[in-house]
Amino acid sequence: MASADHPASEHGSYPEKSQPTVAVLDERRRAALAEIDNAPFSWFHIKVCLVAGVGFFTDAYDIFAINIAATMLGYVYGKGGALSTWQSTGVKVATPVGNLVGQLVFGWLADRLGRKRMYGVELMIMIIATFGQALSGQAPAVGIIGALIVWRFIMGVGIGGDYPLSAIISSEFAATRSRGRLMTAVFAFQGWGQFAAAIIGIIVVSAYKDEILDSPYPAAKPVDYCWRLLIGLGCVPGLIALYFRLTIPETPRFTMDVERNVTQASKDIENVVTTGTYVVDEDAPIQRVKAPRASWADFRAYFSHWENRKVIIGTAYSWFALDIAFYGLGLNNSVILTAINFGNPSGNKTSSLYVYQNLKNICVGNLVLSVAGLIPGYWVSFLLIDTWGRKPIQLMGFSVLTVLFIIMGFAYDKLTATPSVTDAFVFLYCLTNFFQNFGPNTTTFVIPGEAFPTRYRSTAHGISAASGKLGAVVSQLGFGQLINIGGTNKFVKHIMEIFSFFMLTGIFSTLLIPETKQKTLEDLSNEEQRGYITGASLSRQYGCQCTEFTSIRRGLNVLFFRSCFTVCMG
Repeated sequence: MASADHPASEHGSYPEKSQPTVAVLDERRRAALAEIDNAPFSWFHIKVCLVAGVGFFTDAYDIFAINIAATMLGYVYGKGGALSTWQSTGVKVATPVGNLVGQLVFGWLADRLGRKRMYGVELMIMIIATFGQALSGQAPAVGIIGALIVWRFIMGVGIGGDYPLSAIISSEFAATRSRGRLMTAVFAFQGWGQFAAAIIGIIVVSAYKDEILDSPYPAAKPVDYCWRLLIGLGCVPGLIALYFRLTIPETPRFTMDVERNVTQASKDIENVVTTGTYVVDEDAPIQRVKAPRASWADFRAYFSHWENRKVIIGTAYSWFALDIAFYGLGLNNSVILTAINFGNPSGNKTSSLYVYQNLKNICVGNLVLSVAGLIPGYWVSFLLIDTWGRKPIQLMGFSVLTVLFIIMGFAYDKLTATPSVTDAFVFLYCLTNFFQNFGPNTTTFVIPGEAFPTRYRSTAHGISAASGKLGAVVSQLGFGQLINIGGTNKFVKHIMEIFSFFMLTGIFSTLLIPETKQKTLEDLSNEEQRGYITGASLSRQYGCQCTEFTSIRRGLNVLFFRSCFTVCMG
């Protein structure tokens, strides 16, 4: 209760002389942000990288394991040992469609409710959906392919939510000088996820070798075990990371600029930077500052300026163009390797020996592509992204990819004419994987996590990422319908030519984005920081009704709905 000397106003605020002045709060905000931006690299940054990175490891494993599992599903449930075009397209495209939904929804929710409150929810969705896939079964009223499509869509929603959340959390905790490397290190776990999917594929196929060889063609029972293990094991790293995601602190930038609690954010920064922990006194009065707030009107006003609108156009279209090729190749590596007869087994195609050799060769082929192109590309980006810059890497990547796809498309027949020349095609194919990751695949993830103000950062990243997944959906639908025009896998060369066109357009969209290296997130927001805070009021933790979706910070960390009554003034 207010004292007689300092009565509270009708809104619960207190006289200015009992509070820090607006100028002091504005200066305190800038000082707190500077402390984050100049913080030395610490164990806490490593923790953020690992916690976010394990999620991306799981994302990539779950997305790209279907590249191998689709062939297994064909032997078990397909006619003639293969899924139909629509069945194969369905199980592959369901996840990108779910990604698109998850990126938009979780991107918005993270700006609305907070990064911490949503972090871990998306991982729970992924774990449940992955487990559901592994236990899916055939029934008279429900086909297993349909069930898998539904589960993979749900899993995709969770994976999609991980993109903006992990990007924004790693971006907002990072120091300016190492922000690019931290975000790239998180994203690079994607390469290890693809690598792990190929390794697990080899292990499970080798483990069931005797059962496959002893079974009549198409060795349905042992192959059924193989794909279920391959998919189901994808939930293990997610289970390991779940606890740490639920206990990661809220980013001080969200507390400061969205919750508008500068005092709490300053304490969080001091604690997180020094000890990696944070403490919230829920009974303490909250001083809410007056600053720009997220709303539909403010969103339109911010992006009505061309200098801001061109950035989101550039990040969104660049990601769209990149994912046309990235997922067009990534989800169809097995198809392309088969089309060029790379590692194809010889002999009777209706024998169990052929089934075993084909599955093993597909896994080995995917392993080669991961080691030779995908993983090195991520780590070259890691080394150069904070020195050379994001924009030059993206421009270079799109330019090189344009040339590579032109060569692979227009010289396809000559490059696949003989086994010795086919090795040259495989080399070029590995180069495309390398320059996708040492290029736009990395930078399209990093830049949207830096280039927008805190109140819209996650939403804008979600919009950019969802544009990418729209490209993945378009690519996968097109790939599935075009590839067999003129005969089995006869249209591959023209698909490569189409990819080259989209890489060319990516060069022009890259010109719209700013260079973000060595700049603070606030400088990149295109908003004046001096005078950002225009007022303040004091509020107590009781009186007004609200409903929160939160997590227990201690104990079992389970989610529940909690009704609370707080004064939400200011």
